[in-house]
Amino acid sequence: MSDTTTDIINQIDEILKNKSILKTAVITGITGQDGAYLSQLLLSKNYKVIGIIRRSSVDTTIRLKTLGVLSNPNFILAEGDVTDIYSLQSIISKYQPDEVYNLAAQSHVHTSFEQPAYTWAVNAQGCLNLLEAIRSFSPHSRFYQASTSEMFGVNCGELVNVASSEHPIYSQDENTKFEPTSPYAVAKLAAHQTVQMYRRAYNLHASSGILHNHESPLRGENFVTRKITKWLANVYIKYGGKPSLLNDDHIHLGNIKACRDWGHAKDFVYGMWLMLQQDEPDDYVLATGETHEVLDFVCEAFDAVGWSNDPDYVTQFIYIDPEFYRPSDVPYLLGNPNKAKEKLGWEPKIGFKELVSEMVWYDIEEAKNGIYSS
Repeated sequence: MSDTTTDIINQIDEILKNKSILKTAVITGITGQDGAYLSQLLLSKNYKVIGIIRRSSVDTTIRLKTLGVLSNPNFILAEGDVTDIYSLQSIISKYQPDEVYNLAAQSHVHTSFEQPAYTWAVNAQGCLNLLEAIRSFSPHSRFYQASTSEMFGVNCGELVNVASSEHPIYSQDENTKFEPTSPYAVAKLAAHQTVQMYRRAYNLHASSGILHNHESPLRGENFVTRKITKWLANVYIKYGGKPSLLNDDHIHLGNIKACRDWGHAKDFVYGMWLMLQQDEPDDYVLATGETHEVLDFVCEAFDAVGWSNDPDYVTQFIYIDPEFYRPSDVPYLLGNPNKAKEKLGWEPKIGFKELVSEMVWYDIEEAKNGIYSS
């Protein structure tokens, strides 16, 4: 076989390989819960995925390894940081992505009160840096911004139903006024409005998902939901699954009456992807349409392991710790996802009960394997 023939065959093989790659996507915040699930979803759709990762002296890719993302040949890690516009320009210019998902954030509300400047740099300036990189080097790229229901703040939204005079039901949609109450929410709102401005001024295909709380077994351990399931898993293992032996084991929580609309991260990343498949960019609320108190989450976690979920029983094991109260808090969040359902065909598939149970039993298995101590 001649060298020329060999070269042609190699070129054909390369073309066939590349033909299976439908699109290229760049994801910031790749090491987080959403970054891992979104990568898994896109790789299943034959995307080439480039995850932007900050230089670190420790391994931050555990979630990517857990989902099998890191070993996928179509997955690439590129060193960069949303606070460094030059690294973003280099990556965007090099890969010319079809889609860009900005999931990078300082995402802990309590921490934002302690580190407001850093929160602004990542959450607000980081989004602007990425949009500028796209505008200058890859204007065809479709852009997704991870906005948040925390932007609604103390605004409960519109009254949609009154089950009784004591329990009015409100919900927030895309037209609800934003009233942020934390440095995290303020920075996210600035990014949200920057996306809208770039969409109008530069005709970019830029969309934002106003996401209500979404959890999973990959949720960070400093978030209240994972804190609850990890605590329960540890005491479950410690006492052999016998709640009658529980003594001085208390979980320290803040405002257990705060209401949140909790969904599963897997459902929400699918909604992100759907937004960038639309002909026109827009903003969408993603939510389950149900709200639950933090206490409800604890009760559901008890129920998942067969223990009494009676609130009077469960609250015996909760210590209300002032340390976990925020300087200003969001008391109530309930999303109205009708627009996403009608225009995107999106709706959550994993309910509250299933979500909590999955998280609890995942952490029980982790505790059995000694991955964290009691």
